[in-house]
This record gives sequence, structure tokens and C-alpha cells, in this order.
Amino acid sequence: MNSSYKEFVIGGQRSGKSRRAESLARLWLDGKPSHRAVLVATAQPWDEEMRQRIARHQSDRAGRVPAMQTVEVPLALGEALAQWSQPDTLVVVDCLTLWLTNLLMPSMSSAGDVTPTGADEGDTAAVDSLLAAISGAPGPLVIVGNEIGLGVIPMGAPVRAFVDALGRLNQAVAGQCDRVCLMVAGQPLFVKGA
Repeated sequence: MNSSYKEFVIGGQRSGKSRRAESLARLWLDGKPSHRAVLVATAQPWDEEMRQRIARHQSDRAGRVPAMQTVEVPLALGEALAQWSQPDTLVVVDCLTLWLTNLLMPSMSSAGDVTPTGADEGDTAAVDSLLAAISGAPGPLVIVGNEIGLGVIPMGAPVRAFVDALGRLNQAVAGQCDRVCLMVAGQPLFVKGA
């Protein structure tokens, strides 16, 4: 893996995406004493289950890759990549899907339900900023995202719009990366750059 390496790790829930990203970070860190790794975490603790999930991920990650620094960036992902990407620093984004969720569903109702707002010009600008940051990153990147478009067509218009937006984003990010790895049951399938 060199300083211009970019990999998109995509798959379903519990497919092994984060573990693959962590293993790439460990390889990078083991490569040279001067190497650093930064995880850009996009999850937000919307509810108690999500708070517990985030805490579990933090604990597990600290045990597997203790030298990787974590920064929480729920929205300004393009800016975070521009800030943290350096030739000696691998940046892991986990995950692209939650970042898009944060963009498209930013407000919570009093009942705790996410209220979709739909895409607007600000969301398009954020995606453009992210794609430009990926393209111009001086250091290696590993971007984790979900493939959610393999099932039946969702019932509601807001959910269909989200699936469409994520599919377009996944295609654009895959186009910027040297390698695309589809994770299935913990096993990597390379669909680009094998």
C-alpha cells in the first residue's frame, strides 16, 4: 500500500467491512514507524441502542488497532479528509452511509424519530466536497460504506430516495478509488483493482 492508495470497502451489515478497514490500518501502521492512522467516525448517537453500538465499536477498535486515532465528524467529511490526509497518514472513513444519513435526515422529532429532509443544494455541495477531497487526498484512504440496494424496492418515497442517493454516492466514490472490495460473510471479493 502506498501513499496514494484508495480503497472503498462496501457490503451489508456485519459483513466484515470495518474489520477489513482496521486490518488495512494495522498493515499501514506496521509498515513504517512514521506512519499514522486516523479513523473519521460519522455515527451520531441518535438513541440508546446507537450509543451502545458506538461504545462497543470504540472499545473493539481500541483493542484491535490501539495506535489509530479517532475523530468524530458527522457532517464535514470533505473538510475532515482535507485536514487529516497526509502522505504518512492513512485515513479510514467509517462510514459513508451514516454520513449520508446525517446529511439527508438531520433533524430528530420529539419522539426520537428521524425526519427526512430530502436532498438540497447544500447536500450536493457536501457530496462534491467529499469527492474532491477523495480525488485530491495526498495520503492513503480506506472508505467504508453499505450496499443496501440489493433487496426489494422500499415502500416509502423517502426511503427510496435515500437508497437512490446512496447508490449514486457509492458509484461516485468507487470511481475515485483504486480498489473496491465487496465484503460478504467476512470474506473480501475484489470488484475493482484486484
